[in-house]
Amino acid sequence: MQQLIDIVQKWVAGYLQFLEPVPIEIWYILFMFIFAGVVLGMVMLFAGVASYAERKVAGHMQSRHGPNRVGPHGVLQFVADGIKLVLKEDLIPDAADKILFRFAPYIVFLGCFAVFAAFPFSMVFGQSLGITNLNIGLLYVLAISSIVVVGIIMAGWASGNKWSLLGGLRSAAQIVSYEVPIGVSFLTIVMIAGTLDLFEITRQQDGGFWRWFVFRYPPFTMSAFFIYFVASLAETNRVPFDIPEAESEIVAGYHTEYSGMRFSFFYMSEYGNMLAVSSLATIVFLGGFQSVLPFHILPGNWFVIEGLCWFFGKALFLVFVQMWLRWTLPRYRVDQLMHLAWKVLLPFAFVNIMGIGIWMLI
Repeated sequence: MQQLIDIVQKWVAGYLQFLEPVPIEIWYILFMFIFAGVVLGMVMLFAGVASYAERKVAGHMQSRHGPNRVGPHGVLQFVADGIKLVLKEDLIPDAADKILFRFAPYIVFLGCFAVFAAFPFSMVFGQSLGITNLNIGLLYVLAISSIVVVGIIMAGWASGNKWSLLGGLRSAAQIVSYEVPIGVSFLTIVMIAGTLDLFEITRQQDGGFWRWFVFRYPPFTMSAFFIYFVASLAETNRVPFDIPEAESEIVAGYHTEYSGMRFSFFYMSEYGNMLAVSSLATIVFLGGFQSVLPFHILPGNWFVIEGLCWFFGKALFLVFVQMWLRWTLPRYRVDQLMHLAWKVLLPFAFVNIMGIGIWMLI
């Protein structure tokens, strides 16, 4: 961001001299709002397109067409869905805690949206292309994403509905449990990279796909990536870990009583979280914006475009795998879900740490 501000200040000094008195703090705030608006638009657009893509994937896997009425091949279906949600009546149950009920969807969405602030989407002028570059980026992402749990518990309790409360409690237990193997898996990468800076972690994976952290210290880093990916499915309440929203047991879980725009915030958060966990896996294990080749295809600062293509190509592939698994696997029971987290994933995550530690020492 600093490089961009310097460029804008030089441009202003040359062509728009009446803007020179504007303090640099104002430029910082202005650019932060611009970047935040771009990322917000990206998340909302992705949620719409991904909802269409998921129904198409489900249709192909179940030998049916999927959405095909609105626009060519149904590509405008998500626009129609968005208009429907905006125009729907916003209902609040009489037994609900109205203040918490209103705020819960926004807190869930805030936890999802704030994660993207620390992601390096590409590189320009040798610096990270993103809202900000934190030297504790990985710790920030793990901490800020936990806000989602608070919003889900608020939604479940404030709805005044036993199904919603059960869904909220299930989600809290599930997310808290699976954050442990995720954190331990990330420790293996922190041991190798020696930093929590997501941009620096990406830079250390330059030089071809064999330099990606997932292929360093095999099979321990591969196992860490697998553990993270499985746990991330539980973090986003995706099948086979969609117990908090299990339709056949508790209607729709914590968002049973929501409708209209407030329901759409839960909807966007789910797809936003899918992109967030896939982006984080891309950065930490799959080289982020780095090429699969040992050299850059586009020269100089044009690499910013190539980096964006590599980053979103890898992340969207992982999103597709999540959709694929949703329409392939059956749902776990609660006891099976907890057994997997505490008695399978966590012990293997500790084995990975010990294995990499011994390997690095010898």
